[in-house]
Amino acid sequence: MKIINEPLPGVKVLKPNVYNDSRGYFFESFRDDFFRHWGSSISFVQDNQSLSQKNILRGLHFQKPPHAQAKFVRVIKGSVLDVVVDVRSESPTFGHHFKVILSEENFKAMFIPAGFAHGFLTLEDHTIFSYKCTDYYYPETEGGIAWDCPELNIDWGIDQPILSDKDIQNPGLLNFNSPF
Repeated sequence: MKIINEPLPGVKVLKPNVYNDSRGYFFESFRDDFFRHWGSSISFVQDNQSLSQKNILRGLHFQKPPHAQAKFVRVIKGSVLDVVVDVRSESPTFGHHFKVILSEENFKAMFIPAGFAHGFLTLEDHTIFSYKCTDYYYPETEGGIAWDCPELNIDWGIDQPILSDKDIQNPGLLNFNSPF
């Protein structure tokens, strides 16, 4: 597996070694010892999966302390534009974002440390998105930032994505008091 360090500290894109033959392909999608090798003491406790049609935008989400989550995300079927935003108030990259396309074809995955808001836009119908989390989901500690916040200036490539009622109500960065 190849690690690609990204411009936001702690965020990593991972590209597995994929073995193709006439039967299909094989790759290791997760290895605990691989994460520990680069200094992480990560312990994942919950796996989540979503199915979405094209132009669904989920995010930008995070869990507040004491239930902050790091995530390991990947696409099983379809493709997404995956976006992370640094929401750690003392970070020199606070409010900066990074985006990457994750797809069933490129096999890329991303590790997102706690202290980052995360969201994705589905680029195809029937997209299946998978993520491992380091803490359980607690509704009382969930938070979010508006996907179209002008201060973030994220180019999602779409003006009218399909959003949940909850995501429509997320505040912009100027009205956001970071718990990190």
